[in-house]
Amino acid sequence: MENKIERPYILLTPGPLTTSDTVKEVMLKDWCTWDKEYNELVQSMRDKILNIGVKNKEEYTTILMQGSGTFVVESVIGSSMRRDQDKILIIVNGVYGKRIVEIANVLGLSSVEMNFGETSEVNLELLEKMLETDKEISHVAVVHCETTTGRLNPIEKISKIVKKYNKLFIVDAMSSFGGIDIRIDDLKIDFLISSANKCIQGVPGFGFVVANKKSLEVCKGNAKSLSLDLYSQWDTMEKSGGKWRFTSPTHVVRAFYQALLELESEGGVTAREERYTKNHDLLVNGMRGLGFKTLLQDSEMSPIITTFYSPKSSEFSFEKFYKLLKERGFVIYPGKVSESDTFRIGNIGEINSKDMERLLKSIVECLYWK
Repeated sequence: MENKIERPYILLTPGPLTTSDTVKEVMLKDWCTWDKEYNELVQSMRDKILNIGVKNKEEYTTILMQGSGTFVVESVIGSSMRRDQDKILIIVNGVYGKRIVEIANVLGLSSVEMNFGETSEVNLELLEKMLETDKEISHVAVVHCETTTGRLNPIEKISKIVKKYNKLFIVDAMSSFGGIDIRIDDLKIDFLISSANKCIQGVPGFGFVVANKKSLEVCKGNAKSLSLDLYSQWDTMEKSGGKWRFTSPTHVVRAFYQALLELESEGGVTAREERYTKNHDLLVNGMRGLGFKTLLQDSEMSPIITTFYSPKSSEFSFEKFYKLLKERGFVIYPGKVSESDTFRIGNIGEINSKDMERLLKSIVECLYWK
């Protein structure tokens, strides 16, 4: 598709990301909220989200929540946990796992952190030992794609252990849902959390939860916040046929609905994952050909975002590198790994292999160090 709307640059980040012209276009008009058409669109959108990751739709439902992805994570943690009764085990190997720890602490909830470091995989034996030993643990939370490094955590293996001990399972799939196939009901995930501006390729403004209905019922009257009350948000949408409790992010909703249609027309998650994986493979192979090294091994990486070590050359400056690439139409991310000098390049959004090839040529232009 030829671009009709001028793009000053391509966002090679894990979100916000580059969107299609047609997603942008639906935001160029004002939309009303209090009518049947809009409410039916919201209900259709909720159903389409379920279709992406759930086979048995009778057991699951979708809740939309205003705000960033972190808002939605907080709504799940704060609504699903009871004070003085529940305890959450949070698996951490990056910044976003740490953020869940911070949420639990701010809310005054009982928690235990299993921190494997920023560059290490989850130790499944230690996880099982913890669940076997600490009988007070009721919830387990993990980030699927930890974009601190680009690591993809093994939620299939984690789920087997979590459900062996009959714990409630929360998955932050912010940067993976819609771009990687996740069978939510097969994995017995109780709450899966994602955002409009990630792999479904919408824009920022709201997130969503795919929740097991029985697990959601436990949230009734349990929220620690008025606006982040997950059960009340769901109850309102169910009883009023798609209305939001508070002001709906109309333009973002319309953009997201358009993005869902484009996901379907592309061929669904399978086709999108193939495109993202091709972007990733081109990037990694090309960067390695230029002498760059990846932080993670191939088996540990996701097709979402890739972390590279900065060159050891004293002539390299990330700030200069970033500026030169932006001038050539590409925006990348600084690193978030505290122990290593790194930077990150995303592979998702409305981008394809030709974009990645142009990126690699631009990197040669920007970084022809000697």
